[in-house]
Formats: sequence, C-alpha cells, structure tokens
Amino acid sequence: MITLPPDYRPSDNEEFMSPLQVEYFRQKLLRWRVDLLKEADGTLASLSEGGIHESDITDRASVETDRAFELRTRDRARKLITKINMALERIEDGSYGFCEETGEPIGLKRLEARPIATLSIDAQERHEKMEKVHRDD
Repeated sequence: MITLPPDYRPSDNEEFMSPLQVEYFRQKLLRWRVDLLKEADGTLASLSEGGIHESDITDRASVETDRAFELRTRDRARKLITKINMALERIEDGSYGFCEETGEPIGLKRLEARPIATLSIDAQERHEKMEKVHRDD
C-alpha cells in the first residue's frame, strides 16, 4: 500500500503512471464514488418521504418537475459510478491512464480534469468527428 504525501500532485517530471500517480488517481476516483453515493442516498431519502402533498396544481407540477429532474440527475450519477468502477478496474489491471485506442498516455492534465477518461485528446476528437459524420447521415 502506497501512502501519498498530503500535498502530492502528479507531475510531468515523474514517470507516467508511477505508483504514486496511480495511487493518487485511485484515491481521487474512490472519493468521487463515495460523494456520488452519498448524494444518491440523500435523493432516495427525499423521494421516499411520501407522495406529493401540494394542493395547488402549480405547486404540485413544480414538485413533480423537481423530482423528475432529480431522478435524471441520479441516473447520470449511476452511469458515472459505473465509469468510475471501470476506471478502478483499469487501475487494477495496469491499463489506467493509457488510451484504449492508441495505447499512448492520456496525459495528466486530461486525467486530472476527467479521471474516467479512456481516450487521449486526439483519439477523443477523432471519435467525436466520426460520431458527427455518422449522425449527419
């Protein structure tokens, strides 16, 4: 088990996906997942409080809209948790931080901004261009 210094930040001056960098991203992903699960628990608690008790039709519609929005948000969080779990699996198998398409390093700045990234910026741009071309068909 690797212990990170409290102020550790990955740097381009060290070997890419060194043990310290891997542990840094593992902990970052685990914290993110815990935060999302806490939010989901809060949503579940608020939704299980019972039905809508508003007698005014406008208030009722507002409450229903808020609940629908919250459910969509939770669905996005659920999908994000799946991606976080997949990133943690890539950490375990040693492929984390490397582009699924090219095998090249994804880059620290990209991983810092989006720790669940599976493609380098160049590969992601190619992927998005292909999606756009096929979507326009």
